[in-house]
Amino acid sequence: MSKKITLALPSKGAIAEPTLDFLKDAGLKVHKPNDRQYTGDMPTIPQVEVLFQRVKDVLYKVADGTAHLGITGLDVVYENPNENLIVVHPALNYGHCMLTVAVPESWIDVETIADLVDVAQDFRENKGRNLRIATTYTTLTRQFMHQQGIHHFTLVRAEGAIEAAPTIGYADIVVDLTQTGTTLRENHLKTLDDGVIVYAQACLVANKTALLTNTDTLAAARVMLEYIDATLQAKRYQQLTVNIRGEDAESLAQRVAANPLTRGLQGPTIAPIYSVNGDSSANGQWYTVTLIVQTNNLLEAVDYLRSIGGRQVTVTSVRYVYLDQSPTYAALLEKLGLA
Repeated sequence: MSKKITLALPSKGAIAEPTLDFLKDAGLKVHKPNDRQYTGDMPTIPQVEVLFQRVKDVLYKVADGTAHLGITGLDVVYENPNENLIVVHPALNYGHCMLTVAVPESWIDVETIADLVDVAQDFRENKGRNLRIATTYTTLTRQFMHQQGIHHFTLVRAEGAIEAAPTIGYADIVVDLTQTGTTLRENHLKTLDDGVIVYAQACLVANKTALLTNTDTLAAARVMLEYIDATLQAKRYQQLTVNIRGEDAESLAQRVAANPLTRGLQGPTIAPIYSVNGDSSANGQWYTVTLIVQTNNLLEAVDYLRSIGGRQVTVTSVRYVYLDQSPTYAALLEKLGLA
């Protein structure tokens, strides 16, 4: 890479700090000389210049080519479709939230979208007006309501405390982004059982034209995806080391790999232990076995190794797991027709 590549990141909002933490954890730490500055750099990829923007502006900057790459929320991408924007990595595994339909708790008979269809019809026939929906996600809300058969509604574009709209009286229901639903409940609202419009999280986006015409942009994307994929993959695994007595390394390897949970990524690594205490017997040599196990199977793997004579089990977190190639980068090349 020889040309400067601009990466737009959130400057404020729910995913601003988590984005910096995520990149740091992935080995892509962002250096920001001054908290008041809107620029920074990424020492791991010296050609990358960082531009801090509002979450929505990240998308706009990438779409118009001011920035080449950016991290924003999938909800923002879905709400503002742009043919020159491509989602490079759709699931960075943080910033999880959902765009959902919420109605007043006092509507005790309204639990599903089908119930809301009846409410909208009742508003039209008996109150002579449309159902009023407060939201900042007008595109997604309009699409969802039409798909559900609700056609008589009015979108009330709102900023700030949307949850208060029904209480204040300028809307009947809300469509808003939520993580836990706490704010909705505090404002006496409830989500509908089937009222989730979009499940979203942080994502990496890029300017499609830049990827196709600027090899430096594609190269920067590849480096970022190598680090990101390896980091996310590593969160699924732990490195486990255990001492086990065995007749020989091959037979011990077969005993360890007899359980699918302890086969590792490709198999166990086994090395003899040369005891300084002369701890040997006819029962065989002591060996150190090292393998990679899935995090959610860790205790079961430990229990099995204990059952075959394992002792002194230690566990180490894995920083990166690099596969044959970055799966997300391979998928990106497919999208671009460059595979």
